[in-house]
Amino acid sequence: MVSTGTIIVLLLNAILGIAFPILLVWWAVKKHDAKLSTILIGAGTFVVFALVLEPIVHRIVLTGPHGATIMGNIWYYGVYGGLMAGLFEETGRYLSMRFLLKNESSDLKPAISFGIGHGGMEMIVLFALTMVFLFVLAILVNTGQVDTLLSKAPREAQAQLTAQIEQLKSAAAGSYFFGLWERISALILHMSFSTLVWIAVRKGGKWRLFFPAAILLHALVDTLAVHLSKVVDMFTMEMMVSLLAFAMASMAWLVALKAQEV
Repeated sequence: MVSTGTIIVLLLNAILGIAFPILLVWWAVKKHDAKLSTILIGAGTFVVFALVLEPIVHRIVLTGPHGATIMGNIWYYGVYGGLMAGLFEETGRYLSMRFLLKNESSDLKPAISFGIGHGGMEMIVLFALTMVFLFVLAILVNTGQVDTLLSKAPREAQAQLTAQIEQLKSAAAGSYFFGLWERISALILHMSFSTLVWIAVRKGGKWRLFFPAAILLHALVDTLAVHLSKVVDMFTMEMMVSLLAFAMASMAWLVALKAQEV
């Protein structure tokens, strides 16, 4: 059986994972005159580049001759995953800002708005919908419908579902709140990287170097997160990722201030 506490936390996470980005969008639009269209372009960029294009490359690479080697080594997997995420998401940012936001003002508001859309959509798709799935799965476990579910699932999915069910039964309810914490850190990172890429697009010249810098910094953060998850406890990992997020935000802010002086 899945504990009542776990079920409640899963439901709260699902609600907060949807409500938080929506409220953030409302705050940006109503209180700071952000353009909803810019936020939606950020959200659409995440869908196209992170959910459509990037997985195509993963299928090619990870089912290719070197796929087993990458998957079997945490260092290779972390570096590969980080580089792919950085390359696709930051390139998506650059292209969208270069061609879809060319009529926007040159201040930082479009960059922050874009980051809210990008990170907010990621929170809904990768976190909130996962929580909805786990909540439904927990209900099925407690109502005795798991065997029916497993019998209807494809054979390759049965092992994964069984592992998820065992985790739901054994994990502490509060541990699922770490996912929400992680998504908030990720949202800060997306606004930070959006700022760096926006400066690269708008300032040009030597400032264009902040586009490849954003790719490498994104890859670094993701790679570190993968490795930390294997060597430290969840609280320590999320604390360190949060510190990295605030470090990236501070750096982006300082770069933005410097860019405004030129």
